[in-house]
Parts: sequence; C-alpha cells; structure tokens
Amino acid sequence: MRALVAVVDGDRRAVELIHEGIEVVGVLAPEALALLARDDLAEPDASQALRALADADVVILTVDRTHTDVAVVALCDRARTRIVPFAATADDLRTAEALGLESPLAPDVPVWRLCEVLAAEPVSAAAAPSTTGPAVIAVWGPAGAPGRSTVAVGLALELARGGRRTALVDADTAAPSQALSLSLPDEGPGFAAACRSAERGALDAAELTRIALPLGDTGVEVLTGLNRPSRWPELSAARVGAALSACRGWVDHVVVDVAAPLERDEEIVSDLEDGPRRNAATVAALQAADLVVAVGSADPVGIARYLRGHAELRAIVGSTRVVSLINRVRPGVLGIDARGQVRRALDRFGGIEDVWFLPHDGRSADAALLAARPLGLVAPRSGVTLGIRRFVGEAVLPPTPTGPAGADAPTRRVRAARRRRPERAALPTRG
Repeated sequence: MRALVAVVDGDRRAVELIHEGIEVVGVLAPEALALLARDDLAEPDASQALRALADADVVILTVDRTHTDVAVVALCDRARTRIVPFAATADDLRTAEALGLESPLAPDVPVWRLCEVLAAEPVSAAAAPSTTGPAVIAVWGPAGAPGRSTVAVGLALELARGGRRTALVDADTAAPSQALSLSLPDEGPGFAAACRSAERGALDAAELTRIALPLGDTGVEVLTGLNRPSRWPELSAARVGAALSACRGWVDHVVVDVAAPLERDEEIVSDLEDGPRRNAATVAALQAADLVVAVGSADPVGIARYLRGHAELRAIVGSTRVVSLINRVRPGVLGIDARGQVRRALDRFGGIEDVWFLPHDGRSADAALLAARPLGLVAPRSGVTLGIRRFVGEAVLPPTPTGPAGADAPTRRVRAARRRRPERAALPTRG
C-alpha cells in the first residue's frame, strides 16, 4: 500500500503511517492537488506532485469547498488513485458527498482506524459509477434555447467521472456552440472531419483521438461542430451514422448535441433523390442513439413547444427510450408548484411520465459562460450540477438490479415509490 498524504499536519500523519507499515510516497499541502489540476503549481513542484500521485495507490486528502472540486477528483481518477477524504465540518461533508467521494473521516481519526480504512474496500457516499449503459446519448430540445448544450456538457462531465471514457460531439447544424462556449478552437477538423473519414472507411479510434480536442483535465474528448452553419451539407445522414458507429468502439459513452428542427418534408420537395437534407444530421444522430435526453424549458411557451416537438421526436426514434429533462424550473412563471404543474401538463397532453427537473441557476450559468468553461467546473455545488449528477446516477446509469426477483423487480419498485412520493424524484433546487 502506497499513500500520498495531502492533509493538514501531513508530516505527522506520514510518520504515523510509516510506523504502521504504510509506504508514503509524498506529503503535499491540502490545496496542492487543486493547484495541480488548474496548472497553477509551479515547476518542479508540479512534476514531483504528478509523479507522487501516479505512484500512489491512495491519496489521503483534506476536503473543503475552496480547494476540492470536480477537477481534483478527475485528476485522481485519471491517475487511478483512490481518494480517502478527511472532513472537519458539515460543509466539508456535503462537499465530499456532492463529489461522490467515499465516507469522510474526521481529521483526528486514530491511525489504526485510518489503516483499517486504507486496507478495506472503498465505501462510497454514492453508488459506484457503472461502466455499462447507453453508448450513444443524443441531447435534443425544441427551439427557444432550453439548455441543450449546457445539459450535453454536464452529462459528458458526469459520465467521465470514475474513469469512464467519454466524448462530446457537436452535431448541431443550425447553431453549433460547444467550441465557443468551452474556449476550444473551432477552426480544427472536428466532427465534420470525422464524418468525411467515416465515409472513406478510414475512421478508427486512433483517428478519432487525433481529431478530438481534450476538454482540459476532465477526461472528456470533444469533436467540435461546424464553424459556419452554412456547411451543413457536410453532415449527411450516412456520414453521421458511420461516424457515431465508429465512436462506439472509441469510448464508453458518446454525448451528441443536436439541433432543434426535426422536419423531414424537404425530402418531398427536393428534386434529387439522394440530395442533402437540412436536418439529416439531427435525424441520423437521434436514430443512432441508445438514449435520447429531451430538454425542455419550464415556462408556458417552452412546455408548449416541447409537447409539439416530442410527438415528432417519438416518430423518429421509435422504441428508443426518451427521458424528459425539464430545465430552468422556478416558481416565477409557473406558480408555487412548478414541478407539479409541469408533470400534470406533460402527462395530460403528451402521456409523458419519465420526467426529471433541473433548477434555474442564472448566476452559475453566467459565470460558466463568462469563464468559457463547463458549469460543472465553475460551480461544482450548483443545483444544476448536482441535479445532472443525480440524473446520470439514477436515470442514465442506474445501479445494476440484484436480488432473487430479477432485473425488472427493483425498477418497478423504484417507479412505484416515485408515484407514491413524487417529491423524492425532484432534483435539488440549489447548491
């Protein structure tokens, strides 16, 4: 067992662990990993810290809301290093829980107890991330900017936690925005180049890795979208389908951000049987998806648009599962029981029961846009970030059912519990 110590009074802890037979590969300040994740740790300290992290089996880390965030967890995940957290206050405990860390220990925990925890299997405060689940997840929403791109980035970040290989694809031919909002160059090859290579049969994992751009240290690979919407003919249905098929063997999960329009009537008026279709990329991505996350805005106009578009969406995807994720929930435009009103409207007019919610958090969204970084990194304790995390853990990658009743019984019990206690299905409204 090799341990990296990054706690308050780390030298004393290191001596205690050495006396108990634990090999200590290094001692860092509690904030060192956060600085390392942000590339703010000066050389040669950064190189030394990276080597120690790579050599360690476990890092003993003091958790606090200032220096511990998603980037630190992602850094340790990429090094395949387990985190044993220390938490001194209730706020620190909530931070550890929000980040999905195992149950924290008190800073004054006896060394014998710490050694027991190091030797035991990790017990997480949340369910362990699954490496199974839908390979291709399409994120769609009607016109009116309901938050498709923000949700797509959030899903990719959460799916990448725990070492899952994840890609974010911008297949929006109407208003591509991922490169601009994430401060990535939009002059590179991106998804259009992947589609051209797929048409020639030359797209494989190595080529995708070459084309993709890493999203910082999050572990997410990004295939950027078109830098001009007028280039939409490059994303034909055949090309998009072949590219997404190649992506299945490249990463564990592919999150595809698609455009709002779903109309296919141009096939009737076109003089060319095999001519380009304006919405071909969106339709092809939806048909290739294993799961469709349909994003709507929680206001009267947004819900009306969502209901009209949902019927067209169902006609395109057939039996593919569609999960409704209603964004920007707030009482101002829908009254006190905003969630209840949305549930009743979707059930009554669309027969939609699988509904999840994200709260309105304009301040965090503005901060993410200003910093040109994902909202999950700028505001890891935002209600939106925590809501997407719970959505991924319970709706996208639910825990594997176990027990004598078989795989379907736990699902039925969970759904029954939601019908009896609908408020338990609601996502957090603030960070």
